[in-house]
Amino acid sequence: QVQLVESGGGLVQPGGSLRLSCTASGSIFSIFAMAWYRQTPGKQREMVARITNDGDTHYPNSVKGRFTISRDNAKNTVELQMNSLKPEDTAVYYCNAQPGPVVKNLIWGQGTQVTVSS
Repeated sequence: QVQLVESGGGLVQPGGSLRLSCTASGSIFSIFAMAWYRQTPGKQREMVARITNDGDTHYPNSVKGRFTISRDNAKNTVELQMNSLKPEDTAVYYCNAQPGPVVKNLIWGQGTQVTVSS
């Protein structure tokens, strides 16, 4: 199975932008859906952006209009553009792959820290 490696996290001021990248060790062409999740201590991991192999995207209300997910099957990458960042966006962000239409056999990256603070 593919392995996922995230990059692009860091410290940014409120209102700023960051772009996260997820690079897969193999082809993501046939992977049903790719997504970004985030997690803070003591809380459940939550999905913040998802894109299927048809290009359909989904965002929760908390990030809609600020985050944009994109997928490049030729480069085996998934990116998350985050704009108008807020302190509550601070979390470890994880790249996720869902191989088929059923939510099972999920693949996770190691995570990248995003800190929004002045």
